[in-house]
Amino acid sequence: MSTHAHRRIFSVLTLAAPLLVLALLVAGCGIVNTITGTTGSNTGSAFVIGTDAPVASVVSFNATISSVDAITADGTSVSLVSGNPTIDFARYNGLQTLMDMNNVAAGTYTQIAVTFSSATIGYLQTQAGAPPAVQTMNATFTNPTYTQTLANPLVVAQSGPVGIRMDFRLDKSIQVSGGAITGDVDPVLDITAVGPSDPGAYIDEFDAGVVNPTLSAQSFTIQGPHGRVFTVNVNGSTEWDNGEGLSNLTSTSIVQISGVLDRADSTIDADEVAILSQNGFYAGGLITDVMPSSGAATNFQMYVRGTLPANGDGITDGTIAQVDLTGSEKFFIYWMHNKLTQFLFNPSTLLAGQHVTVGGALSGAANEQALSVKRVVLRHWGFNGTVVANSPDTSTGTFQMTVNGFAGVLIPQTVTVYTFPGTSFRGGLSGVGDVSSATEVRVVGLLIKDPTSGNSVILARYVDELD
Repeated sequence: MSTHAHRRIFSVLTLAAPLLVLALLVAGCGIVNTITGTTGSNTGSAFVIGTDAPVASVVSFNATISSVDAITADGTSVSLVSGNPTIDFARYNGLQTLMDMNNVAAGTYTQIAVTFSSATIGYLQTQAGAPPAVQTMNATFTNPTYTQTLANPLVVAQSGPVGIRMDFRLDKSIQVSGGAITGDVDPVLDITAVGPSDPGAYIDEFDAGVVNPTLSAQSFTIQGPHGRVFTVNVNGSTEWDNGEGLSNLTSTSIVQISGVLDRADSTIDADEVAILSQNGFYAGGLITDVMPSSGAATNFQMYVRGTLPANGDGITDGTIAQVDLTGSEKFFIYWMHNKLTQFLFNPSTLLAGQHVTVGGALSGAANEQALSVKRVVLRHWGFNGTVVANSPDTSTGTFQMTVNGFAGVLIPQTVTVYTFPGTSFRGGLSGVGDVSSATEVRVVGLLIKDPTSGNSVILARYVDELD
């Protein structure tokens, strides 16, 4: 999706929010010295974009990848990832992220083979009168290698970056018997070749620590979760959250960026930048409980999906941590840029089921049951659900859904989904008029509380038909 398309979505969202209140009263270098693999004149940049389709009740699927190989028709293979990264595929849920990029031998690759070495499955367990808890089991791969012949080959050349989009269909991979997860995994992936301007190559979210905040007047460098350093380009069209900008970056900033890979030099052209932390630590995940349940929250519990530094002292991925609030924290919404965000997202509008990040000093994360933070950012996430019969309304661009899976445990009530002219419909859907024929959908967007009624609503960025 283009920069302008995203801007249309969120300019409409910010304009539509008052209607909710009224109506519902809603590197000039590239990757700096870090591209590995085959080097020389006959090479090109190849990237890997990751996403997933989750399964009900699963909150995490941490998989260690042994290899992602691109294979030519004569059987020659090259590696598209470095090392053996461990990735929580369940955290993306309809959003796309940059997993890796390397220089590889130029050529035409017709197959992709992905091999996994190990994985763990985390699932949410609830008990009456107690906050939700997370249980973890080891996964067993019935076939650790998944090989797919590409419908269109991956053609690597010196002219610019190309890559693959790897959608891990957890909903079809994790085996269930009698409604219970068995621990057996038979990997099913949907892998396609993409160019940097294709929708499948758009980077919806990429979290990283800032390395050099002033590389130039129009760029800075970041270090991603797997140690790679990337150059990020900004310009007058780049939007910054919370009224901040390039001058606010420091070597202790942690940022989220959205954008595309530059066709000329494999840098990242940023559409959006948000500073998640100015103090060297952030954690992101799903709110599971808010205390007190009404009024301004004094703390909330969060299932932690990712941290920087990774699994630092005190707080670790895959656990439920408590975030304490003093009232001095900054609250804002990713992709929204006006003062209305403080009306829609603040300590009084926190909801179980919201996907947030918190940022602060690493010393404030030493106690997992009493995190001290300075920033709380509401982010997009994917909500799977069943469309309520006869609820789609093309005149208002809305429909209602019952959220399924572990998020449904956190959001037991029916939610209203608001779509806008810039909302992208995928998987065979072209608009709200098609939703009536799709009983199962995934809505990727922002979960917010209507400030007047207190009802949960979702502002949709993507609406996917689930097959």
